[in-house]
Amino acid sequence: QAYHELACYPEVPDTLKQLRQRGHGTAILSNGTAEMLASGVRNSQLEDLLDAVLSVEEIGVFKPDPRVYQFALERLGVSAPEVLFFSSNAWDVAGAASFGFQAVRVNRFGQPPERLPGSPVLEIPTLDAVLNHLAQ
Repeated sequence: QAYHELACYPEVPDTLKQLRQRGHGTAILSNGTAEMLASGVRNSQLEDLLDAVLSVEEIGVFKPDPRVYQFALERLGVSAPEVLFFSSNAWDVAGAASFGFQAVRVNRFGQPPERLPGSPVLEIPTLDAVLNHLAQ
């Protein structure tokens, strides 16, 4: 139930807006249900900032199964190297990186690195830190 009331971190809306202004597509790919994701997007007022909200519920397998990432590519019409994938979960980053996405770990709480396959291309403390990285 709490998941239905979650709001995003404060920097997320502006970061998504700036990414879109720079010509990047934006999407959510989650192990959450479509209903949970819709609630979160609505509560955070992100509806106009996302090109897609993808739930694994559509395909019946969960990240880090490679079929999830393939599902995202097919739905978004992009190739793996074109995807800049963000997650705070090390296992999520590892799965995406192993699949071929440019995976970025958002490590808000300074967690130590985990020994998992697939390395992030970048580790940042907050989502908006990626804007400086993309400007370089």
